[in-house]
Amino acid sequence: MARLSSIEQIVHLYATQGALAYGEGVTQLEHAVQCAQLARQSGGSPSLVVAALLHDVGHLFEDESAVASFSSDDHHEITGADALSDLFAEAVTGPIALHVAAKRYLCWKEPQYYEGLSAASKATLALQGGPFETGQALAFERLNHFHDALALRRFDDTGKRLYSANIPFSDFIPLMNGLLNHL
Repeated sequence: MARLSSIEQIVHLYATQGALAYGEGVTQLEHAVQCAQLARQSGGSPSLVVAALLHDVGHLFEDESAVASFSSDDHHEITGADALSDLFAEAVTGPIALHVAAKRYLCWKEPQYYEGLSAASKATLALQGGPFETGQALAFERLNHFHDALALRRFDDTGKRLYSANIPFSDFIPLMNGLLNHL
C-alpha cells in the first residue's frame, strides 16, 4: 500500500500523475483544484478544503487504463485516505474515505441526485455497489464526518468543469502544511 510522508511527495505525485485522464474531460489535477476552490468558496473549513483537494489521490496510484475503462472498483477512496493518514488527521482523511459512500447515500436519499451525475459517476456507481439500501443509509448517517463527506461529494460532482482552474495546486501548500500531523 502506498503511503505519503510529506507534502513534497503529494506535490510530486500530482506533478507527475495529475495529467492523467479523469474520465470526465478534466485531468486529475484540474479536478482536484476545482474541488478545493469550491470548498473554499463555500466557506469550508481548512480540513474540508484539503480533503476536497486530495479526495481522489488514490486514483493517482492506479493504472490509467483501469481508471478510464470503469472495469473495476479499486476503492480509491480507501487507498487515498490510507496514503494520507500519516500526514493528516481524520478531519481530512475521514471525508476522503467516505466520499464514495456519500454518492451511494445521496442516490438513496435524493432520487433526483442520480440524474445529475455524470456518465462516469453513473458507471462507477454500479461498480461501487449502487445506491444504498435503507439500513446502509441509516448507518452512514451516524458516521463521523458524515456532513463533510456529503459536502465533499457535492464538490466532487461539480468540480468537473471543462476549464482550467485559475489557481495552481501549489497555492494550497500552506493550507496543507498547516494541517500536518505533528508527531
